[in-house]
Amino acid sequence: MGSHDSSELNSTRKRDRPIASLTRSGEKPSKSIATADANSPQPPNSRALGTLGENLVAEWLQQQGWEILHRQWHCRWGEIDIIALGIDEESDINRSNENSPFPIPHSPFPIPQSSTLAFVEVKTRSRGNWDAGGMLAVSATKQAKLWQTAEIFLSNRPDLANNSCRFDVALVRCELLTKSDRQILPPLTTASSQSAAGNYLLTLQEYIRSAFSN
Repeated sequence: MGSHDSSELNSTRKRDRPIASLTRSGEKPSKSIATADANSPQPPNSRALGTLGENLVAEWLQQQGWEILHRQWHCRWGEIDIIALGIDEESDINRSNENSPFPIPHSPFPIPQSSTLAFVEVKTRSRGNWDAGGMLAVSATKQAKLWQTAEIFLSNRPDLANNSCRFDVALVRCELLTKSDRQILPPLTTASSQSAAGNYLLTLQEYIRSAFSN
């Protein structure tokens, strides 16, 4: 699973088009259609599937030390899957060295850390999806709605308005879980990104920090 800051999702709000530039190099969205045995469990509907993915990402974020403030927070503009508050240590270190004439990568003195508010969009997909694991679904229109929803959230929570904010995207894959998978699947930890939910295996394929901005 990759975890990195990315500016590839940046796009203008004037054009509503899929963000094809987010697709990994040389990778094309799969056009195949997943098939299942008639006796095998049927996959959950899209809403239930999305909630399963959000559960995995929320638990993973908590393992990373983030506090989950809200799940599926919504208003007239749209819905934010996860709103989390935590310390973005990497960003704090970068900011502390950014304007310094003598940057010190490993300072012996403690670096003041500020809280970061993360608005997380979770995309959960099964095999055979058409939108590159959910990446292409975060269109310019979707970004604009998330931004407007976040602004309304902050207007309702002025106590959080002074925190730095970022928009993250989490890509989760859902697969049918076999008996052998159940036996070897480790518990979810900071080093693990897989979890079982009923008859399905959920994997956090990629977590993109600061995936887009206004």
